[in-house]
Amino acid sequence: MTGSEHGEDIEIRQAAAFDAALLAALHAACFGNGGQSPQQPAWDEAAMAQVIASPTTLCLLATVGTKEPRPVGFLIARAAGDEAELITIGVVRGSRNRGAGRTLLEHASDTLKASGVRMLFLEVDEANAPAIALYRTFGAEAVGRRHGYYENGGDAAVLRLDF
Repeated sequence: MTGSEHGEDIEIRQAAAFDAALLAALHAACFGNGGQSPQQPAWDEAAMAQVIASPTTLCLLATVGTKEPRPVGFLIARAAGDEAELITIGVVRGSRNRGAGRTLLEHASDTLKASGVRMLFLEVDEANAPAIALYRTFGAEAVGRRHGYYENGGDAAVLRLDF
């Protein structure tokens, strides 16, 4: 699947075992402070390798550019029966608001629907207005709230996207 980032195609592909170090670096870059964000501590290469290897996990990588594609984001979701959970999605700072997050979520939605998933759940920091706006454009609706969910004391909105 492709999208567009300022004239450059956004390519989405399933992450492979050899992408574990790259995904760990992307995770750290996306969530700041060397990945030590209060909302989401960094996942190391070993953790990413384990996630990629899981048969119930969808792990996507977004790149831009054709000659030398550069990674700009990733998405990890886990399916269980006809439900799935969006574990994490991240786009590096210089590429935000250019379509990579939308393209990742479109590809994940299409892939999950094709595998029989009927609904996708996700939790998002209530202060993360851009992410909430993105999820709402897909039709996600609030179904709950987790008070004090994040280490910084922030609350998480629980959203559901029906397919």
